[in-house]
Amino acid sequence: MNVSSTRIKRFLDELAEFNATPGKGITRMSYSPQAREARGWLRKQMEQAGLQVRKDAMGNVIGTLPGASPSLPAVMIGSHFDTVPHGGAFDGAAGVIMALEIATLFHEQGLKPDYPLEVVALVEEEGASFERGLLASSAMAGHITAQTLANLRDSAGISAAQRMADAGYAPQEITSVVRAPESLKAFIELHIEQGPVLEQTGTDIGIVDVIVGMTQLTVTLTGKAGHAGTTPMDRRQDALVAASHIISQVGDFARQAGEATVATVGKLQVYPNGSNVIPHQVVFSVDIRSRDEQKLRQVIEQTREAIHRQAVDGISANIEQTLYVPPTPMDPEITHNLGQQCDKLGFSCKTMVSGAGHDAMIFAGLTPTGLVFVPSRDGLSHHPDEWTDAEQIAKGVEVIFHAVKTITEARSHD
Repeated sequence: MNVSSTRIKRFLDELAEFNATPGKGITRMSYSPQAREARGWLRKQMEQAGLQVRKDAMGNVIGTLPGASPSLPAVMIGSHFDTVPHGGAFDGAAGVIMALEIATLFHEQGLKPDYPLEVVALVEEEGASFERGLLASSAMAGHITAQTLANLRDSAGISAAQRMADAGYAPQEITSVVRAPESLKAFIELHIEQGPVLEQTGTDIGIVDVIVGMTQLTVTLTGKAGHAGTTPMDRRQDALVAASHIISQVGDFARQAGEATVATVGKLQVYPNGSNVIPHQVVFSVDIRSRDEQKLRQVIEQTREAIHRQAVDGISANIEQTLYVPPTPMDPEITHNLGQQCDKLGFSCKTMVSGAGHDAMIFAGLTPTGLVFVPSRDGLSHHPDEWTDAEQIAKGVEVIFHAVKTITEARSHD
């Protein structure tokens, strides 16, 4: 093994220190003080690995090892460094540390790539701040505008644009982060599985061949507030009752669709949220995923119809589709390369479907892309007890290291 599991563990432990909720999981929102401190740490590690480092207009940290020819497209590796509230120390972070470790190995071994190597630490993959996941990768793919950032709001009603500006970034220059397809040769991401399959089967490595399609809806139902004691039942315009009828059906739509289709209502806001006041407004999220795009669209349409059926008797409905990504295949050539590296290293591996969305699904629209999974203890993620052993991560990093050497056509200095 070239990879150092000891160094990987140290990197993970140090990154986990940038945390707003010590003792209660990891909370590192994209434009928080903790994220600012993490960027400083990331810059230092990248510089020590011999990379040329910059931060772009939205706060992504990018380190570059120039190639033999500056005109050649880059091979990008990495993941995101934001978390969900009270999450774990491995989701996203393991992929960032993978990229740092590989850059460090290139530096230590004096490897010179023909194609530039880029290490990237991305913001706002989780969507925990503004109800819009995969934000940085979507911006790099040209899907995000300054108006998008002005429209996205956090739970305090403050726009993504304002949060970015307050943190010292430039939302009005969002187009500057766009990557032309010809500027990239490949993108490879490592991620913890966030599920139980690898652990249960005793498999070292998962090589993803397709990421499920997904959508995120934000639904707002508006009725009329009233006194809980004096408003007759037949005179009420109760937004929460209407929401409950919709929410109770969403899971059934997914179960009926089959094909590993899932649907979740994970966030619910009730206004004015008083025990003796009829709710006049409810805002809730709907997350729908499937590997079959027809099934995905079917459940979206059924959910929309259910919402519209409740928009009667003084209840109005607004549906905002904040994200839609179809099922995304990974690049067959990169997938084959990764499998070959597993075989050469003697690691067990299996081809997998990813039920979670990752930045890789956006980059796949830009450049040939690969995604590697390593086991998650008890299949647990988005939880303080999330865990993957450093030795297991090291195996995934070793596989990607050898693949990246072939794709960048790296060789030792003479």
